[in-house]
Amino acid sequence: MAFVETERHGQVMVIRMNRPERLNALGQELRTGLAEAWYEFRDSDQLEVAVFTGTGRAFCAGEDMKESVERGAPGRGQQTIADPFRDGTLLKPVIAAINGYAMGGGFQLVERTDLRVAARGAIFEVSEAKRWLLGGYNHGFLAGLPHPIATEMALGFRFTAERLYQVGFLNRLVEPEALLPTALEMAEHLLTLPPASRVNTVYMMRQMRPQISPPLQRLAAQLNEHGAKDDLMESRRAFAEKRTPNFKGWNDPADRYRLPTLEAPEQKASE
Repeated sequence: MAFVETERHGQVMVIRMNRPERLNALGQELRTGLAEAWYEFRDSDQLEVAVFTGTGRAFCAGEDMKESVERGAPGRGQQTIADPFRDGTLLKPVIAAINGYAMGGGFQLVERTDLRVAARGAIFEVSEAKRWLLGGYNHGFLAGLPHPIATEMALGFRFTAERLYQVGFLNRLVEPEALLPTALEMAEHLLTLPPASRVNTVYMMRQMRPQISPPLQRLAAQLNEHGAKDDLMESRRAFAEKRTPNFKGWNDPADRYRLPTLEAPEQKASE
């Protein structure tokens, strides 16, 4: 069974994650299959719009925790080939058709899309707060959400599709049976646009997304070093073993109060 399936609807390619028994968790084989599908879509002269979806109860559950435990390291592991969907070389529009759970890395896949339609009952979660030493501080900001909602998202609370539609994160909210037809209908609209207008507008809209400032990026890197490193794997071991994690927090309890601070802005030289 292929972990990624593709089908063509005229100039539209449907890219479907197909690992339903693991809620489409992002193991190495699935990641490689996705990269190959995105290359096929990117390099085709006939395909102009992609619809990105999943099979079963989930769009994508994110990182494959069991694979991380077996590897002994957190994260995605070594990507065997580059992924145009992630590296910025894909200029064609992508519509997410979110059929179920979009958690952690699955939520991040949704974030990278240009338009989003979700089935009622889909569940979303930014999972970094549960798995890393700094929570998903950036996701709500990049989505332009109000500060309290962005904070709720960063701290790992779950969101229904209904709520994310209300706050503007989703374009359409539909019954499950209408999910793919609605996404294909949106794709057909895009195909009515002049090709240069479609490509240029998508490119411009991507450039206009909010950016995290360099000082905040440096602070985030410092905060990701702050805490007991074993907690990274403990969260994954506990998930794989279906138990409550036993976190250390800090190697030295006093480190709790030794947080790095945002660097002061440079002062202009006095005239």
